[in-house]
Amino acid sequence: MLSWEYPPLLVGGLGRHVDALARGLVRAGHEVWVVTRGEKDEQVDELVDGVRVRRAALDPLAIDFTTESLLAWSQASEHALIRAALPLLRRIRPDVVHAHDWLVAQTAITLAAAAHAPLVATIHATEAGRHQGWLPAPLNRAIHSVENWLANSADEVIACSQTSQREAVRLFDLDADAVHVVPNGVDLVRWRVPARARATARDRYAPGGPLVAFAGRLVHEKGVQTLLAALALLRRRNPGLRLAVAGTGPHEDELRAQARRRRVARAVDWLGFVPEAQVATLLAAADVAVVPSYYEPFGLVALEAVAAGTPVVVSDAGGLADLHRDGVAAASFPAGEPDALAAAIDGVLRDPDRSRRAMRHAAGVLRTSYTWQAVAHTTAQVYAQAVATRRH
Repeated sequence: MLSWEYPPLLVGGLGRHVDALARGLVRAGHEVWVVTRGEKDEQVDELVDGVRVRRAALDPLAIDFTTESLLAWSQASEHALIRAALPLLRRIRPDVVHAHDWLVAQTAITLAAAAHAPLVATIHATEAGRHQGWLPAPLNRAIHSVENWLANSADEVIACSQTSQREAVRLFDLDADAVHVVPNGVDLVRWRVPARARATARDRYAPGGPLVAFAGRLVHEKGVQTLLAALALLRRRNPGLRLAVAGTGPHEDELRAQARRRRVARAVDWLGFVPEAQVATLLAAADVAVVPSYYEPFGLVALEAVAAGTPVVVSDAGGLADLHRDGVAAASFPAGEPDALAAAIDGVLRDPDRSRRAMRHAAGVLRTSYTWQAVAHTTAQVYAQAVATRRH
């Protein structure tokens, strides 16, 4: 497996996905190597829960991971990964090379060719999707071209939702039979929170009223602006209601300014980066968790909220629609509509019996369809198909 992020180097949900999938495959009896970027000037090999992890040496280049220099950063990162991955072929002969996202495309294609192994690519998101179907600048078009190259170089492609599958087929002109829907999973034990920790967090964040929680990157497509627009209406209906926002991102200053303009700033706690264990406690303490995205290929935090015991309200964007249809989400609303979002949250808060029934159903869906054991099993089936197709 090749991934540009992997614990403890995490930026979003991709690294957690690769980590949990790798451990799930190991538990199922597979041998898994993960090659990822490192933080040291020397290569590091580790054994983590049975997963063999090779962290590439960090090159001494002053290139920031920013929009302006992202392509230069990605090239430097890929060179480091290739230098770390190719020597492995003197020790092992992989049955499958699995690429996670466009930032490892060159490494994955090179390694698969050198190993004469089939290539599987997971499309976690697309550049066009992040920009509502547009590719407005040269950087966006360049990223799209790399995504297209990776998708069409792969023997099999994995998408994390039915919406993402249709998007990949359309954007990259793929055969629909070669694009498999494999959802994200959730570790039910890891996201279970003790009652005392839940109560402590509740007293901290919302001692006098309902608590609404958001966890994610503060970027436009995550839709926090819609949640802030709904907040004043929610507080009129639910006195004392507070919003806790866990996450950082380039839109944080703009969102804080919006909260001040809407006169809800004092009702919002901006928590910044929050470690996973504390995110679980925050979600468990909330009355409602909200995923208000404009674009969301899957929506892992929705699974995590339910695993923590909290009903979740999602927009109808992307893979979130799958989660509502499957009964994971308690309610849904049209993306970008604050009044509809306020009504959805208010409906959950005002009917606790219905919310408890929804939670029991959602917990059952998680146990049967969204464990990492189930995800690893389905992914291994895709691997087997890739091997069989390549041999044929």
